[in-house]
Amino acid sequence: MKISMDWIHDYVELPAMSSHDLAERFTLSTCEVEEVLESGKVLEETYVATITGIEPHPDADKLQLVSFDAGAAGRGRVVCGAPNCAIGMKVPYAPVGTTLPLGFTLEPKKIRGILSEGMLCAEDELGLSDSHEGLMELDGGAVIGMTMAEYLDSTPTVVLDIDNKSITHRPDLWGHYGMAREFAAAFQVPLKRPFNPEWRREMLSRFGTGKSPVSVTVHPDSYCRAYYGYTVKGVTVGESPQWMQKRLLDCGLRPINSIVDISNYVMLEMGQPNHIFDKKSIEKGSIIVRQVGREEEFITLDEQTRRLEAEDTVIADGVKPLVIAGIMGGLNSGVTENTTEVFVEVANFVDAGIRKSSTRIGLRTDSSLRYEKSLDPMMLEPTALRILELLLELNPGAEVEGKLEYDGIDLSEIQTPVIDLKHSKIESLLGCTLEKSRVQEILEALDFGVSGTAEGFSVSVPSFRATKDVECDADLIEEIGRMYGYNAIPAQPPKWKIEAVRLPNPKRLERSIQDFMVLHGNAHEVITYPLIGEALLEKVGWPEKNENLQLANALSKEMGRMRPSLVPGFLEAAADNSRHYNRFAMFEIGRGYSSDDEGFSRERNLFAAAFYDRQVSRFMDAANTADRLMNYLRLPGRLVELKEEKSGKGNKLPNPAIPRDWQGIHPFESLDIHIKGKPAGMITTVHPLTMREFKAKGYCTLIVLDLSLFEEDSRPDKTVYKPLPRFPHSVFDFTVIAGPDDRAADILRAAEKAGIKELSGCSVADVFDMGAGRRAITVRATFFDPEKTLSGDFLEQAQKQLITATEKAGYPLKME
Repeated sequence: MKISMDWIHDYVELPAMSSHDLAERFTLSTCEVEEVLESGKVLEETYVATITGIEPHPDADKLQLVSFDAGAAGRGRVVCGAPNCAIGMKVPYAPVGTTLPLGFTLEPKKIRGILSEGMLCAEDELGLSDSHEGLMELDGGAVIGMTMAEYLDSTPTVVLDIDNKSITHRPDLWGHYGMAREFAAAFQVPLKRPFNPEWRREMLSRFGTGKSPVSVTVHPDSYCRAYYGYTVKGVTVGESPQWMQKRLLDCGLRPINSIVDISNYVMLEMGQPNHIFDKKSIEKGSIIVRQVGREEEFITLDEQTRRLEAEDTVIADGVKPLVIAGIMGGLNSGVTENTTEVFVEVANFVDAGIRKSSTRIGLRTDSSLRYEKSLDPMMLEPTALRILELLLELNPGAEVEGKLEYDGIDLSEIQTPVIDLKHSKIESLLGCTLEKSRVQEILEALDFGVSGTAEGFSVSVPSFRATKDVECDADLIEEIGRMYGYNAIPAQPPKWKIEAVRLPNPKRLERSIQDFMVLHGNAHEVITYPLIGEALLEKVGWPEKNENLQLANALSKEMGRMRPSLVPGFLEAAADNSRHYNRFAMFEIGRGYSSDDEGFSRERNLFAAAFYDRQVSRFMDAANTADRLMNYLRLPGRLVELKEEKSGKGNKLPNPAIPRDWQGIHPFESLDIHIKGKPAGMITTVHPLTMREFKAKGYCTLIVLDLSLFEEDSRPDKTVYKPLPRFPHSVFDFTVIAGPDDRAADILRAAEKAGIKELSGCSVADVFDMGAGRRAITVRATFFDPEKTLSGDFLEQAQKQLITATEKAGYPLKME
């Protein structure tokens, strides 16, 4: 989202600083500024020129050779294709070296054989509008040689490109007024409040007391919570003022006409979407907010046909739908050049409902993006009045017909949270000391109501922060921290007791499997999506399709339902890798989903591994790995041939990891994995016909285990944690002579029997064959006392004791 600092300055006077310093400070306090842009700088590099001559181009019918005089900026001739060139006309001239908003720098260039130096410009080429109908014609106030910035009384505008992801939880920041409030708080300067009670009374006085020509009805089953509407007659549709067009362009919106531009301008200012109808498009004098009620097609303003479902909400008149609520208007609902009477809509919709419809239809707009954030319903009236203010300003003869119509929830009953905030908790979470006066100052600057209590504050949350944003004291402390400045909090080590975290059995089992597969299975871990498409299940031939576990608003058909097993997606990943590698092993641990008997979802934790080779089967590698894995995990397991799998009635026992009727099981290379005497998984080489479905060559053997069957039975965590030592260790190496049959363990045991309690460990550091049946074994002894640093005298005595003990055991010290 783009924020115009020129617009921000309407509401707050910021201290002088560079644009980059401003962006950095705002990033630290509020949201991430991705880029600092400068709009309008080109106007300082372009000049007013007059056309002094026009000649036809000798080699192009649609081009002309235009001579110009730009005063001190120079005289010359350019090749021009504009249809409105006329001698004596004053136009903008951009000399060679000018960088235009379109992204290129002007250079001398031959056009159809004629050298052209510079350019006479249209409005879009200067970033003033999107008009490209001809050269921008300047009025009589333009003086030859003056810059376009002087002519338009314009200065370059700093535009901040904000990262949208950093404000997804802040619906109040999707408009310039909300952003200005943040700037005021961040820089500790006053916020101008033009939309005050006096302004409200003035704007409401423009409404009559009689019935509006258009009534408003909101059905309770729609996504609409509140709806304001009113009618204005006597408007004229034309171009909006230059200042409005420039601000819209700075923010990335294309100016269209004076009415549409007002609608977009107020949305960018207040953060509240709205819609302005041509009143003639509203039949039977009524606006009805309702569900569609049945499937039907709807043509939106972009001339695309959209398919609506029964539960989608629309703004309709007495005959037909006019707008997809909160998303986009219909083709015939917008204003035209002949519009003289408009109906203004400002509404509040349920965020989840708009998101659901927008996602399913596949249409994301500036309006829907804002509604999805859960907008403040208390912003509806100020937005409606601001639109009226601009309509009357740009159309002096216009007037309101009737009263301000409203239907929806009782806005006076909306209550915002009051949160008890303890000062001790602020200091505990932030890790620094803050004066109470500073805390109150920060919160009041952000428009929170603050009153003191014995232990801290009672804070009332403003309505624009109460829509799924600030809900508890931790949220308030975050506000205090970011405005105080996280960079201003002194760095210090944490002061709390550090305790060992014991992982639950299922997670420790997963970690053990990961360690084994990487260290002993030489396998790479992969992660596939838990969402899957029906096409892939059909391709693999997987029996269970999870028809009951489909997503209501899937992003695509390929991610339309929960996966029943790891195998389909995992096998697809293995097939993809087989095109790049001749041999590899990979594994995954993840959830599989299925419907239970009561129609609910049942989750299982699964393990899958693949052993691939382009030339030979790795079935035995997989079987050996599975056997070693069970030993590593200390599980009572064994591998069983499928033909041995019989229940008491002679039927094959079901396998929880791979259905026995899966067509991908190899008829000769497959084994069941039994844990505690019951099937818990399977090893199988993938059937060649299934591999052929993926156009994959070679052999792929799978191991699949249902970890849910035994993950609670894994061995307990016996790890003993000790505090980090406060005193140093001392290391002593000595070498003894041993015979060919002497064991190093016996030497270490002899050293440990020296009776030195400060001896924390002994290990073999080196072994050297001396020949003649003798070996030199270097023992490394480590001394440590947790209560003090060991003295030199003690270490000397301890070393003598070690040597004496090993010599008595028959291992003399190597002297030479």
